[in-house]
Amino acid sequence: MRYETITLPGGATLTSYVPAPTVAGDDHRMGLVICPGGGYTHLSPREGELMALRLASRGVSCFVLGYHLAPDRFPTQLCDAAQAVAYVRSHAESFCIQPDRIAIMGFSAGGHVAGSLGVWWQDADLMEQAGVVPEAAHPNAMVLCYPVITAGEKAHRGSFVALTGSEDVADHLPYSLDEHVTAQTPPTFLWHTWQDGAVPVENTLLMAQALKAAGVQAEVHIYPFGGHGLAMADETTAVPGYDGQIIPEVQGWLEDAFRFLKQVL
Repeated sequence: MRYETITLPGGATLTSYVPAPTVAGDDHRMGLVICPGGGYTHLSPREGELMALRLASRGVSCFVLGYHLAPDRFPTQLCDAAQAVAYVRSHAESFCIQPDRIAIMGFSAGGHVAGSLGVWWQDADLMEQAGVVPEAAHPNAMVLCYPVITAGEKAHRGSFVALTGSEDVADHLPYSLDEHVTAQTPPTFLWHTWQDGAVPVENTLLMAQALKAAGVQAEVHIYPFGGHGLAMADETTAVPGYDGQIIPEVQGWLEDAFRFLKQVL
């Protein structure tokens, strides 16, 4: 395992979990940048290192992004994600991956970080702020897990307050990702639970509708049971004393996402 922490130009960190090559010429892997959740105020380790280790065991070269948090504001976190994907792409050979097989995964507010790159990677002005060219920052696919998407009625309001530094909903609305989906948004895997009491399931439903309208390939899973922040929904990522963290019906999402990535990358 190649394990190292890289400091990106903007000060964010990128920690690599890259399996050792198993055969000569093992350079066909996919790369995956992982954005943990935490409401833009902290980063959940259950959605970072533990996820990377599980996927690295499947031969995926993983990179956990330690993006900026409040009081840093938009577009700082988007720039972090853009720099992360660009860094992985520029070092693809040393990480044993193909430069056109780089995906981004995000959980909760980390899903907003990942999704922001998915909808704005082609914005030349934003990418100039990140110091990268759009093509370098382009994620080839996305996996969004109970993501923060809308700043409207079904918003996780705290995430947008932290992102913008404002309590005014009008200041949040420009960052509703479903309003910015285009045909250039990459293929996307989404999952959520119907019972999520923190980030309502409508966030995923709105994103799915926007992807469909734009003609973007997507796969969407809505599970009937379980609260917010399930991560792998098994004993590996369960939080002691927190009800609903071990949900057998949800645990298949990771295998489904892995299959989806292999199909589209």
